[in-house]
Amino acid sequence: MKEEFDFFSKTSLKSYNLDDRIRYQLKMLDSLDAYTRKHSENVASITCRLCEYLKLSQGFTIYCTTCAYLHDIGKMFIPPSILQKPSRLTDEEYEVMKTHTTIGYKMCMNDPKLRPYAAGALYHHEALNGTGYPNGVTAKQIPYEAQIIRVADEYEAISAKRQYKTHIGIIETLNILIDDTKPSPIKNITDGLKFIATDAKLGKIDRKIVKALFKVCIDDTEYEIAARSDYLDYLKDEIKRIEEANKYYQKMIVAHTEAKKEYYRQGVEMFLKRDETVDRVPVELEELKESYKVRKAHIEKLYNEVKQIKKLVV
Repeated sequence: MKEEFDFFSKTSLKSYNLDDRIRYQLKMLDSLDAYTRKHSENVASITCRLCEYLKLSQGFTIYCTTCAYLHDIGKMFIPPSILQKPSRLTDEEYEVMKTHTTIGYKMCMNDPKLRPYAAGALYHHEALNGTGYPNGVTAKQIPYEAQIIRVADEYEAISAKRQYKTHIGIIETLNILIDDTKPSPIKNITDGLKFIATDAKLGKIDRKIVKALFKVCIDDTEYEIAARSDYLDYLKDEIKRIEEANKYYQKMIVAHTEAKKEYYRQGVEMFLKRDETVDRVPVELEELKESYKVRKAHIEKLYNEVKQIKKLVV
């Protein structure tokens, strides 16, 4: 049975449970491959939260979030050999991939129900300084919803595990985005004239939106810390329980009579849960301690990550 994804659950879209009128637009995502569909979901979620931190209206936030869900809809018509290629694309393949923006735009414009959301599909790879695609337009020509989606899209695409690269951490990803807010170096006279004609102070993406992304990342990291800390508390209690069992176990293995051994065995069993066995108590204790150690170290890493994000300057 084909798995169906409910884009309207509070888990999928935390801030806004969209109404029935928008279900048609988002149903289009059923035609996308699993990776692109999941990517679209993640980009929409990030976009929604960016809008909140940018203090945009609820109406615009819902509109912008829907645009984000549909931003990659044109990839329906990109050949799977390119879309799902496990290695880097060739220059020719990349040119084909880039057409998903204009394809998605035409799809939206040809359907009255999708037409209001066409800007996300067309403009989400455009850059404020004119170095983006498909049309190389600059800041004033790029709708604000597309500027927000671009930041969410770039963050999700870099930080997610891709087929052809290893996972990149949050701090590294944010530093890449910070670099994208800075003006690009002028390579030749033609480029120089273009930048002078537009705005030499602009980078590819908006600084204010990236600052809002910092807050989203801090929220996510602090939520993960809280969840992992709860589990760490559970492990503490489990270690204490098995340590009590292990006290009886150690006495059991040195007992000189069968009666004493049985007495201490029953003591061990008082602290065991279903499917736990007396003979595995020492092993279980070591495994729990190791698990606690690893998870505590990870939480410390997350705390450090939050500190680093708070120090970032854009």
